[in-house]
Amino acid sequence: MQLPPGKKVYFLSDFHLGAPNHEASLARERRIVSFLTTIKQDAAAVFIVGDLFDFWYEYRTVVPKGYVRILGKMAELADAGIPLYFFTGNHDMWMSGYFEQELNIPVYHEPKVFTFNNKKFYVGHGDGLGPGDHGYKFIKKIFRNPICQFFFGLIPPAFGVGLANYLSRRSRAATGQLDERFLGEEKEWLIIYCKEVLQKEFFDYFVFGHRHLPIDFALQGGASRYINLGDWIRYDTYAVFDGETMQLLPQAPEMEAKIIRK
Repeated sequence: MQLPPGKKVYFLSDFHLGAPNHEASLARERRIVSFLTTIKQDAAAVFIVGDLFDFWYEYRTVVPKGYVRILGKMAELADAGIPLYFFTGNHDMWMSGYFEQELNIPVYHEPKVFTFNNKKFYVGHGDGLGPGDHGYKFIKKIFRNPICQFFFGLIPPAFGVGLANYLSRRSRAATGQLDERFLGEEKEWLIIYCKEVLQKEFFDYFVFGHRHLPIDFALQGGASRYINLGDWIRYDTYAVFDGETMQLLPQAPEMEAKIIRK
C-alpha cells in the first residue's frame, strides 16, 4: 500500500475493556473513542493489535455485553472507507466471524506482514512468541483448539463469561509487576524473537502489543526497530507511520518519560 500524501497508519493495542470494572472501562473506552475520532481525518489504516477486550467469546447468537461505543466507532471508520485490521490477543482470541460480518473488519490470529511505502511491517499481538513461557504456550493450544471452544460454547453465557472474567483477572495479577519494568535486551522475549526473525528475513518494523510496556528498541544498528505499543490502562500510547518514519507516542505529553527508548 502506498500512502496518499498527508495520510498515516495508526497502531494501538491492549485496551482490556472490562477490566478491572465497568466504571474504569467506560472511562477508558471514552478516551479511546475520542482518540479514534481525532485520527479519522488523516488515517489511511488503523491496526488494533490485540486485547481490545479483557475477555471476549462469540457464542452462536450471543456476544459479551457492552462496548457499544468502541464497536460503533470502529464501524464508523470502516464505513468511511478506512481499513481496520484487528489482531486477537490472549484475552480475546475466541473470535469467529462477528467482526467480519458486522463491522467488515478482518481478524488475524497470527502475526502478519504488511508493506507501506516500501517499508515492511511484521505485526502481531506477541503472545506465545520467543523463548520460554511454555506453560502459556501449552494453554494457548488448548484454548485455540476448536473442540475445546465448542465445549466452552455449551456453557451458559452467564456462567461462562463470569468464569472467564475471573481467570482474566488472575492472569493480570500474575504478570502485573513483570509488565512494569524493562527486563533488558537479553531477557525481553520479543526482542529475542525479532532478532531470530531478522536472521531469516529483514523487516523495517516489528509491531507488537501484549507486553503492556511502551518500548521503541533499535535492532541491527537502527536499521530495524521493535515497537511495543504499551497499553491504554497506564500509558495511552500508540504508534504512527507517516509514510517515512514510525513514532511511538503518548496521547498525553507527560507520559513521554515512561516510554523505553533504546
